[in-house]
Amino acid sequence: MQDHIEKIVQDVYENGYAVVENFISEDFRKELLAEQQDLLEHGQFRHAGVGKGDAFTIRPEIRSDKVLWMDHLVLTPLQNQYWNLVEEIRVALNQRCFLGLRSFEAHFAMYPPGSFYLRHLDQFQQVKYRVVTVIIYLNDSWTEEDEGKLRMYLPQEDGEEKILDIMPSGGKLVVFLSAEIPHEVLPTNKQRISITGWLRDIEYS
Repeated sequence: MQDHIEKIVQDVYENGYAVVENFISEDFRKELLAEQQDLLEHGQFRHAGVGKGDAFTIRPEIRSDKVLWMDHLVLTPLQNQYWNLVEEIRVALNQRCFLGLRSFEAHFAMYPPGSFYLRHLDQFQQVKYRVVTVIIYLNDSWTEEDEGKLRMYLPQEDGEEKILDIMPSGGKLVVFLSAEIPHEVLPTNKQRISITGWLRDIEYS
């Protein structure tokens, strides 16, 4: 795990993003997936929207995923175990990159077949406190035919963008600077599952 975290910090420092295969064990991935599926079956997921507070709206033409926010005060044992892993990343990023990260927020995300999320930034006017995006994929298996890749638009020194497509394979962790890397979720052909979260430069309110 320490090698993974060192790679994350180094890659974020040099490139603004990091991708780590098999960040969590297969057993842990399966347990998180089972918990997510249980919550989904009990109807606790809601359609995701765009904006924050009074500006929040459901816009299926922009994004069509469903989410369940985690409460940091009442985490399940599995959620708490994942939270602790992200805490190690937070501490390491602060030590190397001086980002002033102080807390973490996250939700389970489920994209039904045919769903997507158009190009966007995770840090915008209402959520300027989001500094680093952290995504862990929980899918059992994934192939090219399943589509649903994360597409990142990486800024280049010449002002152009480099496109990087990332398959949402189970156990894979993706970390990137929330304000600097536009991205989208391409339409998926089967149910696509992750925990998506943000390291923030504010404390919990």
